[in-house]
Amino acid sequence: MLLPFLAAFQLAAPQQNVYNGREGQLRVSPPRLEATVSIDGRLDEPAWQQAALLTGFSLYQPADGRPAPDSTEVRVWYSATAMHFGIRAYEPHGAVTYTVAERDRITSDDQIEIHLDTFNERNRALVFIVNPLGIQADGTKSEGGGFIPGANVMPGSNDLSADFVWESKGHVEEWGYEVEVRIPFSSMRYPISREQQWGLQIDRRVQHSGYEETWTPARRASASFIGQSGWLVGLNGMRHGQVLEFNPEATNTTNGVACCTPAGRDWKYSSDPNIGGNLRWTVGSNFVLNGTVKPDFSQVEADATQIAADQRFALFYPERRPFFVEGVDQFNVPNTLVYTRTIVQPDAAVKITGKLGRADVAVLSALDSKLTTQTRDRPIADVVRLRQSFGEQSLVGLVYADRSGGGRENRMFGADSRFVFGKYYAQFQAVGAETRVNGKTMRDPLWEAVVDRTGRAWGFHYNVLGIGPDFRADNGFVPRTGFVQANASNRVTWYGSQGAKLEQITTFWTLNGIWRYDDLFDAKSVLEDYVSGSISARLRGGWNVSISPKFASYAFDPARYAGLFVENPTLPNVPFVAGGRTPTFTSGLSLSTPQFQKFSGSVGATVGNDVDFNETSRVRRFDYNATLNFRPSTRLRITGTYAASSFTRRSDDVETAFTKIPRLKLEYQVSRPIFVRVVSQYTATLREGLRDPQTGYRLGTLGSNGAIVPSTRSASNFLRTDWLFSYRPNPGTVAFLGYGGTLSESDPLAFQSLRRTNDSFFVKLSYVFRAKL
Repeated sequence: MLLPFLAAFQLAAPQQNVYNGREGQLRVSPPRLEATVSIDGRLDEPAWQQAALLTGFSLYQPADGRPAPDSTEVRVWYSATAMHFGIRAYEPHGAVTYTVAERDRITSDDQIEIHLDTFNERNRALVFIVNPLGIQADGTKSEGGGFIPGANVMPGSNDLSADFVWESKGHVEEWGYEVEVRIPFSSMRYPISREQQWGLQIDRRVQHSGYEETWTPARRASASFIGQSGWLVGLNGMRHGQVLEFNPEATNTTNGVACCTPAGRDWKYSSDPNIGGNLRWTVGSNFVLNGTVKPDFSQVEADATQIAADQRFALFYPERRPFFVEGVDQFNVPNTLVYTRTIVQPDAAVKITGKLGRADVAVLSALDSKLTTQTRDRPIADVVRLRQSFGEQSLVGLVYADRSGGGRENRMFGADSRFVFGKYYAQFQAVGAETRVNGKTMRDPLWEAVVDRTGRAWGFHYNVLGIGPDFRADNGFVPRTGFVQANASNRVTWYGSQGAKLEQITTFWTLNGIWRYDDLFDAKSVLEDYVSGSISARLRGGWNVSISPKFASYAFDPARYAGLFVENPTLPNVPFVAGGRTPTFTSGLSLSTPQFQKFSGSVGATVGNDVDFNETSRVRRFDYNATLNFRPSTRLRITGTYAASSFTRRSDDVETAFTKIPRLKLEYQVSRPIFVRVVSQYTATLREGLRDPQTGYRLGTLGSNGAIVPSTRSASNFLRTDWLFSYRPNPGTVAFLGYGGTLSESDPLAFQSLRRTNDSFFVKLSYVFRAKL
């Protein structure tokens, strides 16, 4: 028991600059040392004894305003070329949770986050994360409003898309763990000035308790987490320089399909070798220029499992492609009006991101593949985003985007603002879009107003959003148009005492109404409305349980069902008339475990009476999901998930639709740069033919001969397995070897008559050449 105290005394004895967060000592003046250290995870060189010492951490989650139960010490100093952090995290209460993991895959481990707000904007920070072994994760944290474009990351959470070049190493002791970090200035962006002042926050996450602890005493009653950071002051004499990176890539993909005979027993293979590359030039410390020619995205893992319970809307998938995630937060626009996955496979693209004073500048231009249009011409996509910070954390922004090609032209221009004041923020947006197709021009607006209060015990979020029926954002993600939605959400949180069986209870209740866009202004009735609630409880150790009932009622827009007809044997070509207003009630339940050293898991279900929008019928809905993460060793990770959704028509008790998706992923980390991954996913789907809920007759569309073509039953059952060997010593330098194959069968989840239908092999080699100019 004396080891941690002796170690702390030995290292801290000559320490002069101590900064205790709970005592309000938040302006850190780290020493500038002409020293070099070996990044070996041991804080035993003389430089660490001269470093500034950060202590006095506070609890943030599940309840703020209390001293952290775990002792944490962070040492900070810098040289002319890099920032250095030395971490000692003491753990007297439980086992340290850690693995040998791939980069950015440490969310289930104990970890330390270093937040550097290098422009001192108080609304955005670079994030460097290490687990007890020094395995890295990195990215950005932004509170600029809306989703991080293409990443599905809400404001205030970490977006791990970006990869920086830095060093870290750590080791585990019986008293906790120790990590050494070196972050070169050439990997960061910061203003051009003689003396720097950066925002600084240290965020520790302890898995066995589920606690989150911060160096500054961050309060939950605030509209900003980043705005509660401390500061690094007096930074000077830093050398950034210009860095040029050239990243050539060579890939070859061989695809095979069953063909050529009625039984499909023969195979046809085709190869697609490709040479491309990326160029990255850091033009000083605050601008980065990126270019790419035929970028390869084969290293991107398959999209996560999603089920479209409401098939009226497209599913949102995050952006993971390396070229597009550079400076991704600077393209952040409320309502996801910039979504780079609309650029499918660019032949060439260029991007510049940076800052002028407190203004963000981000420009993207891409020449997409000709395969994305029916006319086989290459669409050109352009995006310009400007954003100006003012005051402590507020900002205003402009966005312009256009896309032309394939006989279609789309342009969008808009402005948005975010005002932060204490516990409150207000956000406003106004956008206009024009689309020209086959000589016809369409114009419509998008507008939104938001008011939010983030209090410790009570908060609210009120907003109104309107999107005209002819609004289009071809470079964005807008799943629904032609509506006005008003929403009012309120929250009440109760906090138990530290270590109590019940540590936190949070309740939400929401009232929501949706009108057709013109109906609201004509004072017509609401199209859809619902009231929902949720109660979530956090138990000691990190257990979470929640229940969420929802009452709703739906009318149906007749325009959506134009072109559908009822196959009535006595009356030909009867237009389908959607059903009347339908009330529904569903309820969700979920349970999640803490992150134990060997495993974690969660289960959830949604049940009740709902509506099938494809045929406006009343249905019984049953959704459920389960996840189990198993880590039998520090190198092996096994994740099993099962997601399912089903509709059963209440009038005739027929199961009209279902989706069932079991998925198994195994990863073995041979060493920090080498891992092997196997992902196998079975997807079974069924959709029965549509029927009129009033008469039970089949629904269909009119054929060319004037007769009704009824909708038919559709089903698919396929098993996809992907293997990957990866060697990635640093971002951009990789060697990948992979195989993927698909098998199908007639009966769902039977595993008896699976037949291979296609497969593919791929190899990729790339290397990053870096030069400082």
